Amino acid sequence: MITKKKLLFYITALIVATYFLFLGLTKAKGFFAPLLTAVILSLVVLPLSQLMEKKMKRSLAAILNSLLLFLISIGLLALVSYQIRSFAEDWPAIQETMTPKIEQAKEFALEHSPLDKEDIKEAKNDSSGTSSSTSERIKAFMSGLSSFLANYLLTFVYVFFLLNYRDVFKDFLLRIFPDEKRNTVKNIINKSAKVAPQYLLGKLILMGLLAILYSIGLGISGVNNFILVSVIASVLTLIPYIGNIIGFVMAVAFGFLSSGDTTVLIGIALTFTITQFVESYVLQPYIVGEKVDVHPFFIIISVILGNMVWGIIGMILAIPVIGIITVVLLNISELKPFGILLSKRKFSE
Repeated sequence: MITKKKLLFYITALIVATYFLFLGLTKAKGFFAPLLTAVILSLVVLPLSQLMEKKMKRSLAAILNSLLLFLISIGLLALVSYQIRSFAEDWPAIQETMTPKIEQAKEFALEHSPLDKEDIKEAKNDSSGTSSSTSERIKAFMSGLSSFLANYLLTFVYVFFLLNYRDVFKDFLLRIFPDEKRNTVKNIINKSAKVAPQYLLGKLILMGLLAILYSIGLGISGVNNFILVSVIASVLTLIPYIGNIIGFVMAVAFGFLSSGDTTVLIGIALTFTITQFVESYVLQPYIVGEKVDVHPFFIIISVILGNMVWGIIGMILAIPVIGIITVVLLNISELKPFGILLSKRKFSE
Protein backbone atom coordinates (compact mmCIF):
# COMPACT_ATOMS: atom_id res chain seq x y z
CA MET A 1 0.00 0.00 0.00
CA ILE A 2 1.28 3.46 -0.92
CA THR A 3 1.73 5.77 2.04
CA LYS A 4 1.04 9.49 1.92
CA LYS A 5 4.77 10.26 1.94
CA LYS A 6 5.40 7.96 -1.03
CA LEU A 7 2.43 9.40 -2.92
CA LEU A 8 3.69 12.93 -2.30
CA PHE A 9 7.16 11.86 -3.44
CA TYR A 10 5.82 10.29 -6.66
CA ILE A 11 3.69 13.36 -7.47
CA THR A 12 6.62 15.71 -6.83
CA ALA A 13 8.95 13.56 -8.91
CA LEU A 14 6.41 13.49 -11.76
CA ILE A 15 6.02 17.29 -11.71
CA VAL A 16 9.78 17.85 -11.64
CA ALA A 17 10.37 15.28 -14.41
CA THR A 18 7.65 16.85 -16.58
CA TYR A 19 9.13 20.32 -16.06
CA PHE A 20 12.62 19.22 -17.09
CA LEU A 21 11.22 17.21 -20.00
CA PHE A 22 9.51 20.26 -21.52
CA LEU A 23 12.49 22.47 -20.65
CA GLY A 24 14.78 20.06 -22.46
CA LEU A 25 12.47 19.89 -25.48
CA THR A 26 12.38 23.69 -25.62
CA LYS A 27 16.16 23.98 -25.47
CA ALA A 28 16.65 21.19 -28.03
CA LYS A 29 14.09 22.55 -30.50
CA GLY A 30 16.70 22.85 -33.27
CA PHE A 31 17.31 19.10 -33.11
CA PHE A 32 13.96 17.55 -32.21
CA ALA A 33 11.56 19.81 -34.18
CA PRO A 34 12.85 18.89 -37.69
CA LEU A 35 13.27 15.24 -36.65
CA LEU A 36 9.70 14.92 -35.32
CA THR A 37 8.37 16.82 -38.35
CA ALA A 38 10.20 14.34 -40.59
CA VAL A 39 8.71 11.40 -38.67
CA ILE A 40 5.16 12.71 -39.18
CA LEU A 41 5.78 13.54 -42.84
CA SER A 42 7.34 10.14 -43.52
CA LEU A 43 4.27 8.47 -42.00
CA VAL A 44 2.05 10.60 -44.26
CA VAL A 45 3.81 9.48 -47.47
CA LEU A 46 4.48 5.92 -46.26
CA PRO A 47 1.46 4.39 -48.08
CA LEU A 48 2.54 6.08 -51.34
CA SER A 49 6.14 4.98 -50.81
CA GLN A 50 5.03 1.36 -50.24
CA LEU A 51 3.00 1.50 -53.46
CA MET A 52 5.95 2.89 -55.45
CA GLU A 53 8.33 0.27 -54.04
CA LYS A 54 6.44 -2.43 -55.94
CA LYS A 55 7.83 -0.97 -59.18
CA MET A 56 11.19 0.52 -58.08
CA LYS A 57 13.89 0.30 -55.45
CA ARG A 58 13.09 1.55 -51.98
CA SER A 59 15.88 4.14 -52.06
CA LEU A 60 14.52 5.67 -55.28
CA ALA A 61 10.97 5.72 -53.88
CA ALA A 62 12.27 7.41 -50.72
CA ILE A 63 14.06 10.07 -52.76
CA LEU A 64 10.98 10.75 -54.92
CA ASN A 65 8.69 11.06 -51.89
CA SER A 66 11.14 13.39 -50.17
CA LEU A 67 11.26 15.56 -53.30
CA LEU A 68 7.45 15.51 -53.52
CA LEU A 69 7.14 16.82 -49.97
CA PHE A 70 9.84 19.41 -50.67
CA LEU A 71 8.05 20.71 -53.78
CA ILE A 72 4.71 20.91 -51.95
CA SER A 73 6.33 22.93 -49.15
CA ILE A 74 8.00 25.23 -51.72
CA GLY A 75 4.60 25.82 -53.31
CA LEU A 76 3.03 26.77 -49.97
CA LEU A 77 5.92 29.12 -49.16
CA ALA A 78 5.57 30.69 -52.63
CA LEU A 79 1.86 31.35 -52.01
CA VAL A 80 2.55 33.05 -48.69
CA SER A 81 5.46 35.12 -50.07
CA TYR A 82 3.37 36.25 -53.05
CA GLN A 83 0.59 37.41 -50.74
CA ILE A 84 3.07 39.27 -48.51
CA ARG A 85 4.58 40.99 -51.56
CA SER A 86 1.10 41.95 -52.78
CA PHE A 87 0.32 43.41 -49.36
CA ALA A 88 3.60 45.38 -49.38
CA GLU A 89 2.76 46.83 -52.81
CA ASP A 90 -0.70 47.86 -51.62
CA TRP A 91 0.59 49.34 -48.35
CA PRO A 92 0.72 53.01 -49.54
CA ALA A 93 -2.91 52.79 -50.71
CA ILE A 94 -3.90 51.07 -47.45
CA GLN A 95 -2.27 53.86 -45.41
CA GLU A 96 -4.09 56.51 -47.44
CA THR A 97 -7.41 54.70 -47.03
CA MET A 98 -7.07 53.97 -43.33
CA THR A 99 -5.64 57.33 -42.11
CA PRO A 100 -9.09 59.05 -41.89
CA LYS A 101 -10.54 56.00 -40.10
CA ILE A 102 -7.67 55.97 -37.60
CA GLU A 103 -8.28 59.65 -36.89
CA GLN A 104 -11.98 58.94 -36.38
CA ALA A 105 -11.08 56.13 -33.95
CA LYS A 106 -8.81 58.53 -32.03
CA GLU A 107 -11.59 61.11 -31.76
CA PHE A 108 -14.03 58.45 -30.59
CA ALA A 109 -11.54 57.25 -27.95
CA LEU A 110 -10.99 60.80 -26.70
CA GLU A 111 -14.72 61.47 -26.42
CA HIS A 112 -15.84 58.18 -24.86
CA SER A 113 -12.90 57.17 -22.64
CA PRO A 114 -10.66 58.72 -19.95
CA LEU A 115 -7.80 58.93 -22.49
CA ASP A 116 -6.42 62.31 -23.54
CA LYS A 117 -4.17 63.38 -26.40
CA GLU A 118 -1.02 63.04 -24.30
CA ASP A 119 -1.81 59.37 -23.58
CA ILE A 120 -2.25 58.60 -27.27
CA LYS A 121 0.93 60.52 -28.18
CA GLU A 122 2.92 58.67 -25.48
CA ALA A 123 1.64 55.29 -26.66
CA LYS A 124 2.59 56.16 -30.23
CA ASN A 125 6.11 57.16 -29.17
CA ASP A 126 6.52 53.92 -27.19
CA SER A 127 5.44 51.76 -30.14
CA SER A 128 7.73 53.58 -32.57
CA GLY A 129 10.75 53.42 -30.28
CA THR A 130 13.34 50.68 -30.72
CA SER A 131 15.80 49.21 -28.30
CA SER A 132 18.12 47.67 -30.88
CA SER A 133 20.04 49.13 -33.76
CA THR A 134 19.33 48.32 -37.39
CA SER A 135 22.52 46.28 -37.72
CA GLU A 136 21.56 44.13 -34.71
CA ARG A 137 18.13 43.48 -36.17
CA ILE A 138 19.65 42.51 -39.50
CA LYS A 139 22.05 40.12 -37.77
CA ALA A 140 19.22 38.55 -35.79
CA PHE A 141 17.12 38.18 -38.95
CA MET A 142 19.97 36.59 -40.92
CA SER A 143 20.76 34.24 -38.04
CA GLY A 144 17.11 33.17 -37.78
CA LEU A 145 16.85 32.76 -41.55
CA SER A 146 19.97 30.59 -41.79
CA SER A 147 18.76 28.43 -38.89
CA PHE A 148 15.34 28.03 -40.52
CA LEU A 149 16.82 27.05 -43.90
CA ALA A 150 19.17 24.53 -42.30
CA ASN A 151 16.36 22.85 -40.34
CA TYR A 152 14.03 23.09 -43.34
CA LEU A 153 16.40 21.20 -45.65
CA LEU A 154 17.44 18.79 -42.90
CA THR A 155 13.81 17.74 -42.45
CA PHE A 156 13.64 16.27 -45.97
CA VAL A 157 16.98 14.52 -45.49
CA TYR A 158 15.48 12.90 -42.39
CA VAL A 159 12.39 11.89 -44.38
CA PHE A 160 14.57 10.05 -46.91
CA PHE A 161 16.45 8.08 -44.25
CA LEU A 162 13.30 7.27 -42.28
CA LEU A 163 11.58 5.90 -45.39
CA ASN A 164 14.63 4.07 -46.72
CA TYR A 165 15.71 2.47 -43.44
CA ARG A 166 12.35 2.07 -41.71
CA ASP A 167 12.78 -1.71 -41.38
CA VAL A 168 15.89 -1.13 -39.27
CA PHE A 169 14.00 1.13 -36.85
CA LYS A 170 11.04 -1.26 -36.71
CA ASP A 171 13.30 -4.25 -36.07
CA PHE A 172 15.05 -2.31 -33.30
CA LEU A 173 11.76 -1.56 -31.56
CA LEU A 174 10.71 -5.21 -31.80
CA ARG A 175 14.00 -6.53 -30.45
CA ILE A 176 14.23 -4.31 -27.37
CA PHE A 177 11.04 -5.91 -25.98
CA PRO A 178 10.63 -9.52 -24.81
CA ASP A 179 9.42 -12.11 -27.34
CA GLU A 180 6.01 -12.41 -25.69
CA LYS A 181 5.47 -8.66 -26.21
CA ARG A 182 6.41 -8.57 -29.90
CA ASN A 183 2.89 -9.02 -31.25
CA THR A 184 1.67 -6.21 -29.02
CA VAL A 185 4.53 -3.94 -30.13
CA LYS A 186 3.92 -4.78 -33.80
CA ASN A 187 0.22 -3.95 -33.36
CA ILE A 188 1.08 -0.62 -31.71
CA ILE A 189 3.52 0.28 -34.51
CA ASN A 190 0.97 -0.53 -37.23
CA LYS A 191 -1.83 1.42 -35.54
CA SER A 192 0.42 4.39 -34.75
CA ALA A 193 1.67 4.56 -38.34
CA LYS A 194 -1.92 5.02 -39.55
CA VAL A 195 -2.78 7.97 -37.30
CA ALA A 196 -0.80 10.73 -39.06
CA PRO A 197 -1.71 9.85 -42.71
CA GLN A 198 -5.39 9.36 -41.89
CA TYR A 199 -5.56 12.64 -39.99
CA LEU A 200 -3.70 14.69 -42.59
CA LEU A 201 -5.57 13.10 -45.52
CA GLY A 202 -8.83 14.12 -43.88
CA LYS A 203 -7.38 17.56 -43.24
CA LEU A 204 -6.38 17.95 -46.92
CA ILE A 205 -9.92 17.14 -48.08
CA LEU A 206 -11.28 19.53 -45.45
CA MET A 207 -8.90 22.31 -46.55
CA GLY A 208 -10.00 21.90 -50.16
CA LEU A 209 -13.67 22.32 -49.24
CA LEU A 210 -12.88 25.25 -46.93
CA ALA A 211 -10.93 26.95 -49.74
CA ILE A 212 -14.03 26.72 -51.96
CA LEU A 213 -16.32 28.11 -49.25
CA TYR A 214 -13.90 30.93 -48.41
CA SER A 215 -13.49 31.79 -52.11
CA ILE A 216 -17.24 32.10 -52.61
CA GLY A 217 -17.75 34.26 -49.52
CA LEU A 218 -14.66 36.47 -49.90
CA GLY A 219 -15.27 36.88 -53.64
CA ILE A 220 -18.80 38.12 -53.01
CA SER A 221 -17.47 40.38 -50.23
CA GLY A 222 -15.05 42.07 -52.64
CA VAL A 223 -11.69 40.96 -51.18
CA ASN A 224 -8.68 41.44 -53.47
CA ASN A 225 -6.93 38.20 -54.53
CA PHE A 226 -9.74 36.32 -52.80
CA ILE A 227 -8.75 32.91 -54.26
CA LEU A 228 -5.19 33.16 -52.96
CA VAL A 229 -6.37 34.47 -49.59
CA SER A 230 -8.86 31.58 -49.37
CA VAL A 231 -6.20 28.96 -50.12
CA ILE A 232 -3.83 30.39 -47.50
CA ALA A 233 -6.64 30.71 -44.92
CA SER A 234 -7.61 27.07 -45.48
CA VAL A 235 -3.96 25.92 -45.15
CA LEU A 236 -3.68 27.86 -41.88
CA THR A 237 -6.37 25.58 -40.40
CA LEU A 238 -3.50 23.09 -39.92
CA ILE A 239 -2.76 25.23 -36.86
CA PRO A 240 -5.69 24.29 -34.62
CA TYR A 241 -7.89 27.16 -33.40
CA ILE A 242 -5.21 29.84 -33.88
CA GLY A 243 -5.05 29.27 -37.65
CA ASN A 244 -8.66 30.41 -38.10
CA ILE A 245 -7.91 33.67 -36.29
CA ILE A 246 -4.81 34.29 -38.42
CA GLY A 247 -6.82 33.59 -41.57
CA PHE A 248 -9.51 36.07 -40.54
CA VAL A 249 -6.95 38.77 -39.75
CA MET A 250 -5.27 38.18 -43.11
CA ALA A 251 -8.59 38.47 -44.97
CA VAL A 252 -9.34 41.72 -43.13
CA ALA A 253 -5.88 43.02 -44.06
CA PHE A 254 -6.37 42.30 -47.77
CA GLY A 255 -10.05 43.22 -47.85
CA PHE A 256 -11.15 45.89 -45.44
CA LEU A 257 -7.78 47.68 -45.10
CA SER A 258 -7.38 47.87 -48.88
CA SER A 259 -10.84 49.22 -49.59
CA GLY A 260 -11.87 50.81 -46.29
CA ASP A 261 -15.46 49.73 -47.02
CA THR A 262 -17.38 48.58 -43.94
CA THR A 263 -19.57 46.26 -46.03
CA VAL A 264 -16.43 44.32 -47.00
CA LEU A 265 -15.61 43.86 -43.31
CA ILE A 266 -19.15 42.63 -42.62
CA GLY A 267 -18.90 40.22 -45.57
CA ILE A 268 -15.57 38.84 -44.29
CA ALA A 269 -16.98 38.37 -40.78
CA LEU A 270 -20.07 36.58 -42.12
CA THR A 271 -17.94 34.38 -44.42
CA PHE A 272 -15.68 33.20 -41.60
CA THR A 273 -18.55 32.78 -39.13
CA ILE A 274 -20.66 30.67 -41.49
CA THR A 275 -17.67 28.67 -42.76
CA GLN A 276 -16.46 27.92 -39.23
CA PHE A 277 -19.96 26.75 -38.30
CA VAL A 278 -20.10 24.45 -41.35
CA GLU A 279 -16.57 23.18 -40.61
CA SER A 280 -17.23 22.45 -36.93
CA TYR A 281 -20.67 20.86 -37.19
CA VAL A 282 -20.83 19.41 -40.74
CA LEU A 283 -17.43 18.89 -42.40
CA GLN A 284 -15.16 18.11 -39.43
CA PRO A 285 -17.23 15.23 -37.97
CA TYR A 286 -17.77 13.49 -41.33
CA ILE A 287 -14.44 14.10 -43.08
CA VAL A 288 -11.88 14.07 -40.27
CA GLY A 289 -14.24 12.26 -37.89
CA GLU A 290 -12.55 9.60 -35.79
CA LYS A 291 -9.14 9.91 -37.49
CA VAL A 292 -7.59 11.04 -34.22
CA ASP A 293 -9.09 9.49 -31.10
CA VAL A 294 -8.30 12.30 -28.63
CA HIS A 295 -10.73 14.22 -26.44
CA PRO A 296 -11.09 17.91 -27.52
CA PHE A 297 -10.02 19.07 -24.04
CA PHE A 298 -6.65 17.34 -24.38
CA ILE A 299 -6.31 18.52 -27.98
CA ILE A 300 -6.51 22.11 -26.71
CA ILE A 301 -3.97 21.36 -23.97
CA SER A 302 -1.60 19.68 -26.43
CA VAL A 303 -1.85 22.62 -28.83
CA ILE A 304 -1.08 25.10 -26.02
CA LEU A 305 1.89 23.01 -24.86
CA GLY A 306 3.09 22.66 -28.47
CA ASN A 307 3.03 26.42 -28.85
CA MET A 308 4.92 26.92 -25.58
CA VAL A 309 7.61 24.39 -26.52
CA TRP A 310 8.12 24.83 -30.29
CA GLY A 311 5.84 27.67 -31.41
CA ILE A 312 3.82 27.26 -34.61
CA ILE A 313 5.46 24.01 -35.66
CA GLY A 314 4.64 22.60 -32.22
CA MET A 315 0.98 23.53 -32.67
CA ILE A 316 0.84 21.79 -36.06
CA LEU A 317 2.47 18.61 -34.76
CA ALA A 318 0.49 18.54 -31.51
CA ILE A 319 -2.60 16.68 -32.75
CA PRO A 320 -0.92 13.80 -34.66
CA VAL A 321 1.60 13.38 -31.83
CA ILE A 322 -1.05 13.23 -29.09
CA GLY A 323 -3.03 10.86 -31.34
CA ILE A 324 -0.05 8.49 -31.59
CA ILE A 325 0.56 8.73 -27.83
CA THR A 326 -3.09 7.81 -27.19
CA VAL A 327 -2.82 4.75 -29.45
CA VAL A 328 0.31 3.61 -27.61
CA LEU A 329 -1.29 4.07 -24.18
CA LEU A 330 -4.49 2.25 -25.15
CA ASN A 331 -2.53 -0.81 -26.32
CA ILE A 332 -0.36 -1.19 -23.20
CA SER A 333 -2.42 -2.77 -20.42
CA GLU A 334 -0.48 -1.08 -17.62
CA LEU A 335 -0.96 2.36 -19.19
CA LYS A 336 -4.47 1.88 -20.61
CA PRO A 337 -6.15 4.07 -17.93
CA PHE A 338 -4.13 7.04 -19.23
CA GLY A 339 -5.17 6.18 -22.79
CA ILE A 340 -8.83 6.06 -21.71
CA LEU A 341 -8.36 9.48 -20.10
CA LEU A 342 -7.03 10.99 -23.36
CA SER A 343 -9.47 9.16 -25.66
CA LYS A 344 -12.86 10.55 -26.65
CA ARG A 345 -14.35 7.05 -26.96
CA LYS A 346 -16.56 5.70 -24.19
CA PHE A 347 -15.22 2.50 -22.66
CA SER A 348 -17.60 0.12 -20.92
CA GLU A 349 -16.80 -0.81 -17.35
